[in-house]
Order: sequence, then structure tokens, then C-alpha cells
Amino acid sequence: MSSPPVILHAFADEAQPARTLAIALGIDCKLVDVHAFPDGEVLPTVPETAPTTIVYRSLARPNDKLVPLLLACDAWRRAGARRLILVAPYLCYLRQDAVFSPGQPNSQQVIGDLLGDRFDHIITVDAHLHRTPSIAAVFPQTTATDLSAAPAIAAWLTQTLPDADFVVGPDVESEPWVRQVATALNADYRLFTKKRLGDDEVRLSLEDASAFSGRTVALVDDICSSGGTLIKAAQMLKAAGAREIVACITHALFDSTVEQRLRAAGVSAIASTDAVPHATNVITLAALLADALRAELPR
Repeated sequence: MSSPPVILHAFADEAQPARTLAIALGIDCKLVDVHAFPDGEVLPTVPETAPTTIVYRSLARPNDKLVPLLLACDAWRRAGARRLILVAPYLCYLRQDAVFSPGQPNSQQVIGDLLGDRFDHIITVDAHLHRTPSIAAVFPQTTATDLSAAPAIAAWLTQTLPDADFVVGPDVESEPWVRQVATALNADYRLFTKKRLGDDEVRLSLEDASAFSGRTVALVDDICSSGGTLIKAAQMLKAAGAREIVACITHALFDSTVEQRLRAAGVSAIASTDAVPHATNVITLAALLADALRAELPR
């Protein structure tokens, strides 16, 4: 039997979202075996490899993931992969996009070199780029695609919160993303104005807060780690009289303590995408990612 022209590989801790994506694409999914030695070194062994090999690896909490991934890149090429595609719904180390103090690295440039030199196409979702104009600037040596989770979040809200009155974003930079979700819901949208005072402290302001009295609000953000922004936003919306607040997040990087604080702030439900494995995952990105990968399949 001849080998398939395209196959999807993943690591065991992300088998579920990878297999869901493989089903959406109509291709096989196989898992990379990673053996850990007593001294902490690892040895990945890749399964059957196709000329086009799609690799699913979300890079949240990346330090234990990067070395096996980079070693596996060598194994995939040696096994005959001519085209390597990385599907990384979350990309790490993008926020440190400059040297802010003497002695620090430009972490974004480092990760751009490590991954961009090894993959022929990198696909991610809602990359946290800050001052970087586009994902192409991170990976100038290869093809890179930055997808928006807004359609997937909007589809979930349409099914579960169709009577939402407002979609609210955490800052003015989120306006295109928030507007897309609001349009799908036929809802109004508002944006907080945010000033960051530190890693865990922000100052938010919101015009015409009285408009939220008795209303149902979808509070959306691309990333939540410390939770400071969303907690403060929920507190302000609740104080303004919002009847119900549902938080929707692309990248759920927070722990159970932050989840408890969000609920204490007035959030009745938390829905995240499966870009990062998390207890709050209810929104799958498989269809979004599959659409971006169609061109890689044989015609």
C-alpha cells in the first residue's frame, strides 16, 4: 500500500484537537512518541511520514515542547517529509518583540528563526503581536498565516447566547475582532479604553456605562493569563448593572484561581477555544484550521 500524500502528526497531550482536525480534513492522524531519559533529555520518534506532513503543536507553556518539536523536525525531514506545515493555534514568545532592557533577548526574533527555518508554512490563531505589524514580520523566511477565532466564537455565541445585547472588547485595538463577532450576533459593541500599569494591573474606562443596565453582555478577549483585564472589565460591567456576562477567550492560559476570580467578578460562564487545552474549552477551531489547510491537500 502506498503512503498517503498528506498526513497529520501530533503529540499525545494534544491528541484530541489534532484528531478532530484530521477528521475535518479527511486524513490520518498519528502520534509522535517521545521517550524521556533519566537525565531529562528526550528522543522523539515520528510515525509514518508523508511528503506533506502537517504537525499540530500548540505552544502554550512552551519550554517542555520546543526541544521535542525541533528534534522531530529533523526526524520528519530524514523520513521523507518534503513539506512541513506547523499548526500552532497558540504561538509562544511573541510579546517580547524588542530588547527593552540591556541583557535581554528579542524573544520573538529567536522563536521566529527557530520555527521559520524548519517549517514551510506556519498557521496560528490570534497571534499576540503587540507592535509587530503582521505574522509575516515574525517569519519572513517562510509562509505564515494568522487566523482570527472571531468566526468560531461568533458561531458559538449564536447558538448559546443569541440574545446578547452587547459584545465588549478589552481595548480599542480589539475593535475589528469585536465588531466581527457583534455583526454575526446582530448586537451592538463597545470597547474599553485600557492603560496597563504593570503585569497584573490595568486601568480601564468605559463610556456610557449606564447602557449596560439589565443587558446581556459577551465579553471577548484573545488571551487571558493573569486575568487582570477581564476581571476588572467584568466588575465594571456588573457595577453598571449588566444582567449576564459571558466571557469568550481564544487562548485560555489562566489557572483555576483566576477562573474563580472571574466568576466572583460576575462572569456567569467562560468559553474558550481549544487553541490551548483547558477546562473551559467549548469552542473548537477545527473547521477554521481545516479551511486554512485545504490548499495543502491533493486536488
